[in-house]
Amino acid sequence: MNQDSSPLLAPDFTITLDGRDLTSVIDPRMMRLSVRECRADEADTLDLVLDDSDGGLEIPKRGAVLAVAIGWSGQALVDKGSFTVNEVEHAGTPDTITVRARSASMTKGMGERQEKSWHNQTIGEIVQTIAGRHKLTPKVGDDLGKFKIPHIDQTHESDMSFLTRLARRFDAVMTVKEGNLLFLPIGTGATMSGQEIPAIALTRQDGDRHRFHISERENYSAVRAYWYSNGEKKRHSVIVGGEDNHNVKVLPEKYASEAEAEAAATAELERTKRSQATFNYTMAIGVPQLRPEAPVTLSGWSKPEIDDEDWLVQQVTHTLDDSGGYTCDMELEILDDPITKRHRSNFRKGG
Repeated sequence: MNQDSSPLLAPDFTITLDGRDLTSVIDPRMMRLSVRECRADEADTLDLVLDDSDGGLEIPKRGAVLAVAIGWSGQALVDKGSFTVNEVEHAGTPDTITVRARSASMTKGMGERQEKSWHNQTIGEIVQTIAGRHKLTPKVGDDLGKFKIPHIDQTHESDMSFLTRLARRFDAVMTVKEGNLLFLPIGTGATMSGQEIPAIALTRQDGDRHRFHISERENYSAVRAYWYSNGEKKRHSVIVGGEDNHNVKVLPEKYASEAEAEAAATAELERTKRSQATFNYTMAIGVPQLRPEAPVTLSGWSKPEIDDEDWLVQQVTHTLDDSGGYTCDMELEILDDPITKRHRSNFRKGG
């Protein structure tokens, strides 16, 4: 995705503090502004380093809320959300102020441990209950939200940890963004408003450094999950993937229904297939539209393992600095592969 190479192209941003626009104050003092966006349960983070050599800046209070948008001059800026200040550092000489902030939507209460058993509730109902507890708006994938879980315990476990575990079981994204509690299938390529994220085409000429890595550490042909039916002591199993019992990963958890076991096995197989190939890329010219879950295509490496695959953004760090630069560092994982596609519709029952 080649940005306009005009010499007039310059990074741009806006920043507010508790709703007050401070862009004109911060712009001449900004040494570095870095936004790290994550897909999983980690909070998005903002790092801001400001020149205070004249002593003219006030130290922001912890708990203050910063809202940031970034991009290029002459183009629409991309909103990167709101962040709550949780660390401030004054250092010198020359004097600087460093502000570190976390996603404002990641409430403290979500880290408090809870005791609860969930019975015969859908994923949508569980997410809605937890979202209501923290005054968040639930955003759940349609098919995922309808899946009913016979029983699951949340034992001395925070809501954040519990939902992260549940998301992993169903190969979903669980995160909090701008007052929304998101629980969506990985790779859906949709924003929290439900709009599709356009695919971003990147070339080798767009970047400075890259690292492609492929591994077979978890190259399983199938995944087996066990389940028990009500009133029966005999266990049953579901295998998702290969047609034989060779190279099968067995999930240690026991599930309360065949459907739940199948879903967990499918999720684990898809996750291991995606993890086979990763791609780290540093963009010389930042792309503000890059965000977790954005689909990406790569070209220019003359390697089919890179150019012929569809990729998915795991996390991305946008960095603007006082040199006039704006770069992106991103981590990609392979979105899908032919083996995974065949596995999806191929499961069988076993004893």
